[in-house]
Amino acid sequence: MATRVAQRRERIYVDGEWLEMENVITVSDLADGGTFAQVDAADPATAQTALEAAHEIKPELRETSVVERATWCEEIADGLREREEELTEIIVREAGKPVSSARGEVGQAAERFDRAAEEARNIVSKGEYREGSTEGHEGWQAIVKHEPIGAVLCITPYNYPLATTALQVAPALAAGNSVLLKPASKTPISAAILADVIADVDGIPDGAFNFVPGEASEIGDVLSGDDRINAVAMTGSSGAGKHVARESGMVNLHMELGGNAPAIVFDDADLEDVAGNCAKGSFKYAGQRCSAVSRVLAHESVHDDLVELIDDEMDSWAAGDLFDEDTALGPLISEDQADWVEELVEDAIEKGADLVRGGERRAPEGVPEELGNQFFEPTLLANVPHDARIVDEEQFGPVAVVTTFEDETEALEIANGSDLALDAAVFTSDHNRAMDVANRVDAGAVRINGAPSHGLGDIPFGGNKDSGIGREGLDASIHAMLRKKSIVL
Repeated sequence: MATRVAQRRERIYVDGEWLEMENVITVSDLADGGTFAQVDAADPATAQTALEAAHEIKPELRETSVVERATWCEEIADGLREREEELTEIIVREAGKPVSSARGEVGQAAERFDRAAEEARNIVSKGEYREGSTEGHEGWQAIVKHEPIGAVLCITPYNYPLATTALQVAPALAAGNSVLLKPASKTPISAAILADVIADVDGIPDGAFNFVPGEASEIGDVLSGDDRINAVAMTGSSGAGKHVARESGMVNLHMELGGNAPAIVFDDADLEDVAGNCAKGSFKYAGQRCSAVSRVLAHESVHDDLVELIDDEMDSWAAGDLFDEDTALGPLISEDQADWVEELVEDAIEKGADLVRGGERRAPEGVPEELGNQFFEPTLLANVPHDARIVDEEQFGPVAVVTTFEDETEALEIANGSDLALDAAVFTSDHNRAMDVANRVDAGAVRINGAPSHGLGDIPFGGNKDSGIGREGLDASIHAMLRKKSIVL
């Protein structure tokens, strides 16, 4: 267990100034209990100030070169690496993430700023040249150039409070936009350190980056509904995303929302490999990931064997001291989230699912009593009926859900039956079937013989249906935060 840090207080950063507010957001310590930190909470007036600052700086940012902006991103990456240990501990405490995962997140965030610099140089420097090819336009020539879209509102989630923030902020800055960062209220402290790093970078104009933490009920609509915003980059729940989309009007929406990834397992799959992938996909960060394996659709002939193998894999997924390098699981982000997971598990059992393991809210030995109700045991449900809510709804908990299908047609009906369509996986040794099913699954990304993973963002990812709008990724996000201008000669 790490030495307990003194309770910290972080401020708002708007138009190049650090501001203290009357109201604060209190952040819980999910490692030791109690309060970890406080961050000043923006009110509507401060949100308006940030909007004006981001709007006023647009012309100046448009004149900056891609070389300047790439240098900013590289310096930010270096700054994050210099504060790796501090950021690692912050993520452990505010997000309840095991230390090994938290450390990896810091490295990933820094790498995303470096990669954004590379991608921006590649994308922005190219442009296009076109010639007229229709009657009446013979001899026309045009230069098609990229320019910043304007001001980008970044709304980030609690589950990857630094890495996902980097995936939004880095492309926005690299493309020459001003940024307003509204972090999740449960995990704003790592974003505050990012703001501190950015504030120390020479050359970034005041107003180009604004850190505006606050309760969504207070400032959410103020920010998302303002005409000075040109794009919204958001990672969050489908419900929240729909609300922001209704408020935002005619802006570029770049949203990665809820997920309920099916893993379709055929009878010719390597079941030991499947079990390891599905256990990791279901239990990593206690299942609080949009790309988590939310339901395993197993061919009826292999269901029982696969359940037994997943059960064996679960022995290595135990909760414990978050600062122990060997700990795999921590608490859920809140009691409300644990309530939700418990509700879905109980519904499945009531409808006939077999509870193979877990199913209780039980904290490991040594966990502060006040956190006990946020721990949900790693749970395995077998023979889950297709009408159980957990088959179609996002759970965000450490629950492996195994149901059956008779043939490929039924597997696709179940997989495509949810309103969520972010990720999916297909396990089979038949290449042709793997490609056929991957093409027919309604999802933004399909992994063959592996659990879904978004990595650094080299490959575009995003959702269909209620799982989002557009595609994220380093180059994909930069493209979404640029607009094309045709200059006809």
